[in-house]
Amino acid sequence: MDPGTHVSYVPAIGRALLGTLYVVGGLRHYGALGILTAELRARSIPFPGPACHLATAFQIVCGALLMIGVEVRWAAYGLIVFTIVATLLMVNFWRMSGERRAAATNVFLAHFGVLGGLLLAAAPD
Repeated sequence: MDPGTHVSYVPAIGRALLGTLYVVGGLRHYGALGILTAELRARSIPFPGPACHLATAFQIVCGALLMIGVEVRWAAYGLIVFTIVATLLMVNFWRMSGERRAAATNVFLAHFGVLGGLLLAAAPD
């Protein structure tokens, strides 16, 4: 095997892994729509039910596009915006204390890593 051969499939594997995060996460959201809608309502988001459905469908579609390598740049940009908005709305560690704050801070920081992966996916070839 040519040493440079692995380079051609590494980005595809990365996109598949990133996309899986969003597809599986979105599918799991459908099992918790009541809880998520209540969380959005508590944060004064207008139309929390439809907003939750729309955001969930958006993350599944964009994640699937990443996985199959179609419209990768736009899917990645969309997920970057989605991740920033969802993180700021839902991972509000600054309002927590103790172990909950520590755990939420870790999630918040992990999302920075995901954003880095999405930026790499969006980068020109």
